[in-house]
Amino acid sequence: MFRLAFANAAETFERVRAPLAERGIDAEAVSASHGSYSLSDPPFSVEAFDAGYVFPGRLMEGGVLDAWLDVPWLNDREDVLTSRNKAGVLATLERAGVPVPETVMLSNPADTADLEDAYAAIPGTVVVKPNSTTRGIGVAKAADLDSFLGIADYLDLVHDYRATGDRSYLVQEYLPDARDYRVMVLDGEVVGTVERRLPDAARETGRWKHNVHRGADAVAADPSPAVLDLAERAAAALDIRFLGVDVLETDERVVVNETNARPTIDDEEKYDEGFYDRFAAAVKSL
Repeated sequence: MFRLAFANAAETFERVRAPLAERGIDAEAVSASHGSYSLSDPPFSVEAFDAGYVFPGRLMEGGVLDAWLDVPWLNDREDVLTSRNKAGVLATLERAGVPVPETVMLSNPADTADLEDAYAAIPGTVVVKPNSTTRGIGVAKAADLDSFLGIADYLDLVHDYRATGDRSYLVQEYLPDARDYRVMVLDGEVVGTVERRLPDAARETGRWKHNVHRGADAVAADPSPAVLDLAERAAAALDIRFLGVDVLETDERVVVNETNARPTIDDEEKYDEGFYDRFAAAVKSL
């Protein structure tokens, strides 16, 4: 039996365990976080594994896990770092000719003139987001300059008084009527797509984020060929084997908004036929 170390979120692990077992892969949860660990006495048999799914999200603890296991990962540390840097991803995609939202990066300390210029560069309401968070954490919307400057003040305080290696954030155009897709690309080809929809009741209360962890629903989707093509082009430009690509589509435009090299795997019926066969083959090829 092929042994796969799984350091991803619990919900993904529980979904993939049985389908992978049917294909000769024993997935086992491993961790070096949320607890106390002896570096000379790992909490599991490190010789038991043939490969790892994706590098842990906590990169420092992940380095310990990587040293213990000494196995190839489907997505390694470099892939996770690449995808986590939203500004780096957008710059790479734009250079590769992949359309992205109009975006300005700010790096603290940024003076008021820099902030005003960044806001003026993008007409209308803007989205302000940290450069390296997930699940919609810290993402805000500003419809006027004073609101935007207030958000920037809070970010400046966080960067001043909290030890962090990332002092950058993004100002991005807001596409209010866009359809929001998470497209999964494996070895260069789309293997499934979900559309993230905010319930009407949530919209009526003023909610606008489409993150599943913020209350949106992920439903099976059959998007336009333009959406699928853009996702495959994004994965190719970033050279990441298994990638969740967030694509926004309006009546006029299709753009890649973000990517995720540690994507949540949803229910099997939301993916293309043969998804787990291809997923298992990719894991066994490591």
